[in-house]
Amino acid sequence: MTVIWINGQFGGGKTTLATALLRALPGAVLLDPEKVGHILRETFPGKRKDFQDHGPWRPLVAAFAVQCHRYNDGRAVVVPMTLLREDYAREIHDAIRAAGVPLRHLLLHADSHTIGDRIESSTEYPGDEQRSEQVRVFRRRKLPAYFEAYEGWAGQSAEVIDTTRLTPGQVAERALTIVGAR
Repeated sequence: MTVIWINGQFGGGKTTLATALLRALPGAVLLDPEKVGHILRETFPGKRKDFQDHGPWRPLVAAFAVQCHRYNDGRAVVVPMTLLREDYAREIHDAIRAAGVPLRHLLLHADSHTIGDRIESSTEYPGDEQRSEQVRVFRRRKLPAYFEAYEGWAGQSAEVIDTTRLTPGQVAERALTIVGAR
């Protein structure tokens, strides 16, 4: 199988798709690059606000994906992670491929109206409106960078799944077809 990198806007369904793929692909495992970022933040407190900007994060994530793929006997490694910078995506993806591990880069996309509606209706922390609003503020703030990446490099280098009018189940079916599991 392959490393399946799920990219897309914040709040765009990456975790939902990852969960569906884990259920559908026998032996698939989840790799969460944010955990690598948390380790770097603990090790180097205050050094970088965005863990993707830590120099070691990108090679560590690539090496982790390669090792997970090998340790998992070549079965799928599902990686839900937004990458908005082309140089960061290229560094990670090229390192994975250079190690001989196949990688499929999926990009979940929806039109701006749909994304806005999804952000406004999201409740990341039920019962804690203040924390949920902080998440929505972050997602709103990242939208211009997402659309810039989509219209530039990401929309061209990834296999785009337009989720505007699809249910989560339909998104999963499209992803499974793309990765050759259907």
